[in-house]
Amino acid sequence: MQEGLIQAIRNLFYSVLSIQATPFYDSLTKTLGNFIFITLELFVLFIAITAIIEYAMIHVNQNKLQQLFRGKGVMGNIAGAVFGAVTPFCACSTIPMTVGFLNASLPFGSVMSFLISSPLLNPVIVAMLAATVGLKNAVIYFALAFTLSVLFGLALDKLGFSKHVKAVKVSGGKDMVVDGIDVRRKLTISKKLTISLQAGWESLKPILGYLFIGVGIGAAIYGYLPEGETIAKYAGEGNVFAVPLASIIGIPLYIRAETAIPIAMSLISKGVGMGTAIALIIGGAGMAIPEMTMLAKIFKRKLLVSFITVIFLVAVISGYAFNIIL
Repeated sequence: MQEGLIQAIRNLFYSVLSIQATPFYDSLTKTLGNFIFITLELFVLFIAITAIIEYAMIHVNQNKLQQLFRGKGVMGNIAGAVFGAVTPFCACSTIPMTVGFLNASLPFGSVMSFLISSPLLNPVIVAMLAATVGLKNAVIYFALAFTLSVLFGLALDKLGFSKHVKAVKVSGGKDMVVDGIDVRRKLTISKKLTISLQAGWESLKPILGYLFIGVGIGAAIYGYLPEGETIAKYAGEGNVFAVPLASIIGIPLYIRAETAIPIAMSLISKGVGMGTAIALIIGGAGMAIPEMTMLAKIFKRKLLVSFITVIFLVAVISGYAFNIIL
């Protein structure tokens, strides 16, 4: 389908508009075709996956969910990571929920596992990865990020970092949950479907700019950046420093996973190692500058630095693991 779209744009340029074929315009047609195809694909994925999760969350009993978080030992961490994985939250939603969980006296380790997994295992991100790099790679990514979210959440708890949380209360917002039950559960199916689809669109709107930037950069890389040994030499699997460097670059950029994935996938097509691309995605998705700013309001410096270190380690470990497995 993508190649057909590129060919259609070429016909428009060369046959309809009578533009003389040159390497520049040939690359431009590839760029435009890739941009349109990826944008439409991500639009459909984002809205559909978010709507499905929103519909499911309407029927979740919040009290039972909190009971799962209180599971003994590692079970609470697993529950936290699972909840983070099935909820399409951005930082603006994840941080307030984290505060709410902490104020509800849920286990610190479980909440940390949720906080780590929420941006990394967002179902939209996993679906985007499956669509762009294949189901197998998406499953490996999920397994690695999920396992590390559980282990690092457990480690932060065992090391006593719970004492480095500031006293913060949730403010604002209209609560739709009464006694653990979402009041919208009583609505008709058609109403709930409408709400869910609207939630998908409302979640997409704030990140449209980032999405267009990411797809645009990725499309330009796809169309104009030549494949060659130079890229593979400096960012391929053979360069042992490529993974940690990509992790460091990703952390302060706030490129969001929705922005980073199209860029990373285009880089892969030009010879960048899969592990390097995954490290970039995790670094950007797991610890963006706005999220760090919000976390600084609820975490003391020692915990904030430790959390950033955890995201860096998740990115590095996952990147190297991808290079070893694949």
